[in-house]
Amino acid sequence: MQLNRLRPAFALVVVVFTLLSGSVFASSHREAPITALDRTADITDWYAFVSYDHPDRVTMILNVDPFLEPSNGPNYFPFDPNVLYEMKVDNNQDGEEDITFQFRFNTQIRQPGLFTGFVGGLAGIPPITALDGPGSEGFSLRQTYTVTMVKDGKVTNLGWGKTLFAVPSNVGPQTMPDYQSLFNQGIYDLGNNAKVFAGTVDDPFFIDLGAAFDSLHFRMGVGGVLTPQVDGDDKHNYAPDAVAGFNVNTIVLEVPTKWLTVDGKRHGAGDKQAVIGTYGATSRPKITVRRSPATALNSGPFRQVQREGNPLINELIIGTGSKDKFSMDDPKNDAQFANFFLDPLLATVFGSIGIPVPPAPRTDLLPLVIYAAPICPGCSSKDAGPVADLLRLNTGIPPTPVGSQKRLGFLAGDTAGFPNGRRLSDDVVDIASRAVAGILADSTKYGTPIGDGVNTKNTGFGATFPYVMPANSGRDSHHVGPGQEGCSGQPGGICPVQ
Repeated sequence: MQLNRLRPAFALVVVVFTLLSGSVFASSHREAPITALDRTADITDWYAFVSYDHPDRVTMILNVDPFLEPSNGPNYFPFDPNVLYEMKVDNNQDGEEDITFQFRFNTQIRQPGLFTGFVGGLAGIPPITALDGPGSEGFSLRQTYTVTMVKDGKVTNLGWGKTLFAVPSNVGPQTMPDYQSLFNQGIYDLGNNAKVFAGTVDDPFFIDLGAAFDSLHFRMGVGGVLTPQVDGDDKHNYAPDAVAGFNVNTIVLEVPTKWLTVDGKRHGAGDKQAVIGTYGATSRPKITVRRSPATALNSGPFRQVQREGNPLINELIIGTGSKDKFSMDDPKNDAQFANFFLDPLLATVFGSIGIPVPPAPRTDLLPLVIYAAPICPGCSSKDAGPVADLLRLNTGIPPTPVGSQKRLGFLAGDTAGFPNGRRLSDDVVDIASRAVAGILADSTKYGTPIGDGVNTKNTGFGATFPYVMPANSGRDSHHVGPGQEGCSGQPGGICPVQ
């Protein structure tokens, strides 16, 4: 199917995309109406995968607060002390969390007379070279946090005896001359093969947002339907990554797999006990009274603001009119959204413009919302559980070596990738779009190579914990745009304008 045959009709697609989602492709970057007004509780992305260098462990990453401009001082972007950040795991196929990891943050203003949260190499204040102790004098706005595991009714403080500091924004080389060192100091060993990191980092998500929202007006013929050359290239970008140069707040947790399974053991890929369902959530107290300059007064139980499991479901399936309800409800109640899953409107639009799609009901999408093969080959029909938006991960599938990972994950035969969990390098924009078009039903008949030409992150990804990359410098960073450097797949590395 030729791109020039599809281009005029693609203008229609963006209209429907807008109806489907407040931020169609951007994996929950200001995705729902409720989170567009509450950015610190907005989950941008949720990841869960078997750790690359420790196949006996699972890493989960919760990213929040989208499009953080690195230079936007003086307070930059601390975590919200009034938000409860959670990572949740279902391990018995019932759609309800059995294990919850909770993160709470506390903010300190150590030098209230300073005009900014961070200063160094100025006015006798030494550069910031440490998160605590000597070298941290200019680190005025400082956050500590706690990590709590709730399992079988038992509450365990995983950071007991440790003071955990969140890594701040990268202000610049005078204030923070060795930011990589600060980043490394933020990695904490919690004991028993568990690790944690929290702080501001380079946003690992990648997409050509500008072209997507201009009625899918993709550049130089590389987007919409990709050529075999572009589609097969996992190492280069052919269009500008609109998220490049922006930061995001992240919480990264690595724990032994046996902590997460129903029986506390590791299992092979063919056992249903190897498969867990995961999601991230943010919550606020039911009642908050702002009393500035006094601290806010919170009361009542926590109420969920946002959740994310599988980015396909959150972005391309649920209609905007249902997004707030979806965000605040629990996965176990997702049967109320079953019509979105079984007959997605976007698939109908694809069919109307000539892209082959399977007929409804779309049972090929069910493995994304129930426990079933191929992610759970050991699950029978009685193990399917309720329809629930969970990012399911088969912990028995070993990690793909870093140099051999495929951006299209499971679709490219890399079974350790999305939608079997999600790694930072997985191109969920292209994968999710193709899933809606029916590639999971028949990769030959419904395998139109839909994509945007942004295939990776120029800053790369970490090969070991915490996998995310250090935050972009407030003084020296820049964004990638049309006509600028940043598209290594194009002549001279210059991103196309048209």
